[in-house]
Amino acid sequence: MTIYQITDDNLEAVSVTTFAEEGIKERHDLQRLLRDQIDVISPNTLVISEEFGEWEDSRRRVDLLVPYQ
Repeated sequence: MTIYQITDDNLEAVSVTTFAEEGIKERHDLQRLLRDQIDVISPNTLVISEEFGEWEDSRRRVDLLVPYQ
């Protein structure tokens, strides 16, 4: 699906890109920004923990832990 930018006179297609092409790293950039500004995707949500994996028989970690709503 194409994403468009609205200008005064036009709708302009936004170029397709990747995180790598933009120099964005998942954990260092994206995860940090979502942790600090979670309201962008989920208003009124509280981030409880980051990189949480402290449960019995844990072999993986949750990037951002939020309460179930």
